[in-house]
Amino acid sequence: MAAESVRQSTEILVDHLQDLVLRTEDVKEMLDELAELSATTLSDPGDAICSIMLIRQKKQVTIARSDEGAARLDDSQFSAGDGPCLTAIRQGVIVHLPDIAEDRRWPEFRGAARQASVRSCLSVPLILEGQATAGLNLYSTQSRAFTANDIAMVETYSYHASKALRLAVRISQLTEAKANLMAALESRTIIDLAAGAIMAQNRCNQDTAMKILSIASNTRNVKLRDIAASVVASVAHDPSVRTHFDA
Repeated sequence: MAAESVRQSTEILVDHLQDLVLRTEDVKEMLDELAELSATTLSDPGDAICSIMLIRQKKQVTIARSDEGAARLDDSQFSAGDGPCLTAIRQGVIVHLPDIAEDRRWPEFRGAARQASVRSCLSVPLILEGQATAGLNLYSTQSRAFTANDIAMVETYSYHASKALRLAVRISQLTEAKANLMAALESRTIIDLAAGAIMAQNRCNQDTAMKILSIASNTRNVKLRDIAASVVASVAHDPSVRTHFDA
């Protein structure tokens, strides 16, 4: 690619990234679309496949692929605990293998690449925040498929992709926090309603009512919220009764 072509392609990618963030609410959905966008735009003549790894809180790993052909390559890295993308993520550097057969690192990955007929790869870290880390992989069946211009464009692209992904992760975290808060509020309310019903039936105070609920929960090995829901449903003569909180 010429320098002008690189600039134009990068501008197109940035516009697509902005649209992607605006129209997708789920991080996994965004990763899937980002992988497809990357695969079709970041290689010349656009015949590479792409995978994206997002690691959150050191446990949850979300993997997106533009093509299932990248599956063995991703899985080989996770099973071995190492590989070009994991190295790129951990060290925060671009890892470029012009010809995988000539590289002596990561034997498990090399074996998976050979089976998938993949000859070269380019792994780029996506800089996020906190405990979240990510990396983008481009795989090609051609050796030396990624030119200096390709790598330069991927570097620029990864900066903008990181910003888009950071925003998506924040949105996801806020959505999860909101869902957890709504669940906690709903659970607290149903417990308070059940305590109120027990207070009315037994002419006792709230502490005593809560003890009755706790004893029933422990004796039956049932969650306190579920015990409370059954009490409220019994009093209301409606087994489907529940509390609601609007978003």
